[in-house]
Amino acid sequence: MEILLVVILAALLVGAFVWWRRERAAREARSLADVRADAQRWYERLGGQVMNLHGDHPAVRQALVDAGERYNAAGSQLEQARTVHQYRLARETALEGLTYARAARVALGIDPGPELPPLAAAQGAGELTRERQVDVRGQTFKAGPQPGRDTPYYYPGGRYQGRPVPAGWYSTPWWKTALGAGAGVVGGLLIADALFSPAFADPGYGYVAGYEEGFGDGADHGDQPGDFGGDQPGDFGGGDFGGGDFGGGDFGGGDFGGGGD
Repeated sequence: MEILLVVILAALLVGAFVWWRRERAAREARSLADVRADAQRWYERLGGQVMNLHGDHPAVRQALVDAGERYNAAGSQLEQARTVHQYRLARETALEGLTYARAARVALGIDPGPELPPLAAAQGAGELTRERQVDVRGQTFKAGPQPGRDTPYYYPGGRYQGRPVPAGWYSTPWWKTALGAGAGVVGGLLIADALFSPAFADPGYGYVAGYEEGFGDGADHGDQPGDFGGDQPGDFGGGDFGGGDFGGGDFGGGDFGGGGD
């Protein structure tokens, strides 16, 4: 009788374990299907914007170039994605592309469309609320909340070498390290300080509330490798969007984190 009870108990335990494994696999499959569908939805929406928007204004052209690059990157990521995390990375890239498409619509003077979910990389970066102009080593750099012939490069917000860079329009994409002409890493840091630091300009410096906290965080980590998510190694907003998976991990590199070309 005792042996029979042991056998029955063992059978129940095995059955419970098998049921638990099946339920877990079903939940994971549903979760994977959900994030895949969500990433695909944003990717397809981005594709429609890239194909249907056109314009000759430099700000429009540049924003659409950036949107197209993110569209291609998101498509590549979706093809390679096998996990929930990877599909979420593809979704983030598609959303970033949509921020550029939205910027192109603003530059065209048409309805920008509904608000987009916030980008992970832009958290705490804020956005420009007025125009700024500074001179750094003989070069003039401009930034502002609206596109113009002098500010054709849109940036959706993020971090550069630990410094938060607010969303807005810029005269040159100085956050990219391959520019040369004095706008490399050191030059980029000087430009960021000149444009955004109260030590170089008035204490207001025109940001939506919340930037100051992000700038303080950036200053605390300014000597660390960049977590901006553009061409710099590191984290995408301090999480898993940077060098780990974009820059040589799951998706093998690429400039998915910001900055017009």
